[in-house]
Amino acid sequence: MAIEGLSIIGESINDSVPSTQGIFEANDIDGLLALAKKQDEKGAAFIDVNIGRRTPDFMAEMITKVQSVTTKPLVVDTPDYEIAAAGLKAYDTAKAGGALPVLNSISPLRPELFDLYKEVPFRPILMVSERMEGTSPQPNKTAEETYQTTKSMLKEIRDRGLDIPVSDCIIDTGIAPIGSDCEDQLKRVLDSLKLIHDDPECAGIHASVGLSNFTVMLPPKRPDGMPIKSALESAFLTMAMPLGLDMVIGSVARKYETLPEDHPAMACLRDVIKMGGFDALTRVIEFYS
Repeated sequence: MAIEGLSIIGESINDSVPSTQGIFEANDIDGLLALAKKQDEKGAAFIDVNIGRRTPDFMAEMITKVQSVTTKPLVVDTPDYEIAAAGLKAYDTAKAGGALPVLNSISPLRPELFDLYKEVPFRPILMVSERMEGTSPQPNKTAEETYQTTKSMLKEIRDRGLDIPVSDCIIDTGIAPIGSDCEDQLKRVLDSLKLIHDDPECAGIHASVGLSNFTVMLPPKRPDGMPIKSALESAFLTMAMPLGLDMVIGSVARKYETLPEDHPAMACLRDVIKMGGFDALTRVIEFYS
């Protein structure tokens, strides 16, 4: 279930997802198509297609076959130029009701992926959790660095003369697992979303994260039966959506909802932001224990 105003990019067709890996290894195309149909029926606004290290031809085949079972727009999910090119060229805009494909993702470390726009228009996911300093890639550790990377990526689009509207762009600030976040990444994400949301030059831009990464490695439930993953993910969404987050790469099986301020998961996230460091990890352990 989705919160009103939140678009889910269905994450299941991804070779790095443990439950899907076996389907890929068995070359069970029908099984992968069943995942696409299930995500469509459960309310996904987009279907992600990530084939891992397989060939460009396989990506083209998957895009064509997935479009035979859903009219939802697809996300071509790869850092590889040739695989991305094959997926975008295979995509049939008409079958998606005129909706452009989405390319996940372009970062300051691989700006050459922008060149594909001249061949096939797409909506870019801009990965703004990293930047280049000279010839050295660096992770963004502060909200200001994340915000400035967003600005530089939008400038890159203009400098390349590409006609990509800001409203077609989707930023991904990155998100760290809350169970191992010793570097205040949750605070960075929320503060950077606010900076971007408040900048008139970024008006209309969309924002997304890989939400399942936020609760990876946590137990499914507390001793009192509270679903830990859904509760913490919903608490994050409750905080982040007013700051401009309107998309997630996530699971259609998860129950995302807006939580009241007095919900235990909301209290946990507020404490994590306030405490930071090892104390924040202790607070997460206390929450799920």
